[in-house]
Amino acid sequence: MPSLGADIETGTLVQWLVKPGDRINRGDIIAVVETEKGAIEIEVFQSGTVQSFAVQEGDKVPVGATLALIATDGETPAPPVREPVPVVPAPSSLRPAAALPTAPAPAAPPAAPAAKPASAAATAHLRISPLAMRVALELGIDPATVKGTGPGGAITRFDVEAAAKGKAAAAPPPPPPIATPSPTPTPAAKEIRPAMMAADKQAAMRRAIAAAMARSKREIPHYYLGTQIDMSRAIAWLREENLRRSINDRLLYSAMLLKSVALTLREFPELNGFWVDGAFKPGDGIHVGVAISLRLGGLVAPAIHDADKKSLSEIMVSLRGLVKRVRAGVLRSSEIADATITVTSLGEQGIESVFGVIYPPQVALVGFGKIVERPWAEGGMIGARPIIMASLSGDHRASDGHRGGLFLAALDRLLQNPEKL
Repeated sequence: MPSLGADIETGTLVQWLVKPGDRINRGDIIAVVETEKGAIEIEVFQSGTVQSFAVQEGDKVPVGATLALIATDGETPAPPVREPVPVVPAPSSLRPAAALPTAPAPAAPPAAPAAKPASAAATAHLRISPLAMRVALELGIDPATVKGTGPGGAITRFDVEAAAKGKAAAAPPPPPPIATPSPTPTPAAKEIRPAMMAADKQAAMRRAIAAAMARSKREIPHYYLGTQIDMSRAIAWLREENLRRSINDRLLYSAMLLKSVALTLREFPELNGFWVDGAFKPGDGIHVGVAISLRLGGLVAPAIHDADKKSLSEIMVSLRGLVKRVRAGVLRSSEIADATITVTSLGEQGIESVFGVIYPPQVALVGFGKIVERPWAEGGMIGARPIIMASLSGDHRASDGHRGGLFLAALDRLLQNPEKL
């Protein structure tokens, strides 16, 4: 079970996407784990063959526990060994039916095994978010009959609800009741359980965020720096660049900010990494985490990998993909765990400056406010310029204010030469 961030200690395995004996390659998605911040697709980092599972669907598993055994290439598969895994039982209402314990049955003569329903076999390999699965169970919809419209064909809650409406429209009218009908639940009653589930999930997310932020303020000696940056040249360059692009390929200034942070970090590696076991550990790349708010509250900060090596177009594509997957509630484990620094922007909310809390074990966070027109003096002349406030929250154990100030100055210089992005 990979680390999925400082605020996530456990996850519930909701679906295996492979089975013992399957051939897998590095980077393949092999399972889906539900956490307080949504469904996480678990990637594998070795090529080989799945040997056995140590955890079953529905089990709540702590970070670091063994999920499965994989025989890597060139390795002779060993006999499966059942190691004790610290599994926290999930509430019975959240466990799949196949994972529920059953009472021991009396001995009976061996009989031929019953045929497994085709829909069950198909469901085992469906790409479906945990929320969509729950809605399907609530509405009595077989997920195997639903066509997914989410990322990679994943089935979303909206797909399930659309299938339910189609099923209701196609169903024949019920026969007239013979006896006095029992009271039917009102629409409000039908919404109580989904609303309670959403409220519980929201409360769990707030607890996870609270734990991480409390740890950050308790353990990390923050320092804060801010500077105003003239965005005239950057905006003018962006306007000209977008005129040469199709509508679908146009850039947002947020892509420029992310790329400028990534390039500047090459000069300041002490801001790009983690504080682990009393020492700074540099990141294995510049993986910029982007703070994205969720519709019902809370936020996640998935990473754009190797942002300094990507073009502005590639960063724009990655950013759109992250936002889409966050809204659908499905992210990859590497996107959650690999961020080496976080960038947050509250400009869309009308905020002019933000001094954020570092997300442990990272050692820095860069914040941007909205672009506003301000009086600006240059060369003895005063005029109105589009100005953005850039801030740095730094971990004083890994860097100091002097280096942090040089970082913001270098960021400013880069945005005055946008053609270098």
